[in-house]
Amino acid sequence: MTIWVNEQIDPSGMVYACIACCNESQAQECHESFRKNLTPMQKAEGWIAKIRTVSSWDEVPVNALKLN
Repeated sequence: MTIWVNEQIDPSGMVYACIACCNESQAQECHESFRKNLTPMQKAEGWIAKIRTVSSWDEVPVNALKLN
């Protein structure tokens, strides 16, 4: 099983927002939304939108919104 994890991460490395799902197209749309919602100031400060895959729900951060 592949689980897609989308994260918005602040300059200190803290996860600000996290959504996980098993649907790749939904995950890509979420990533684009996270990326587009970062303001130019946030980007300049070091905020990032990151997408990654994991193989188990145990590897998903506990604070994530989990979509099946």
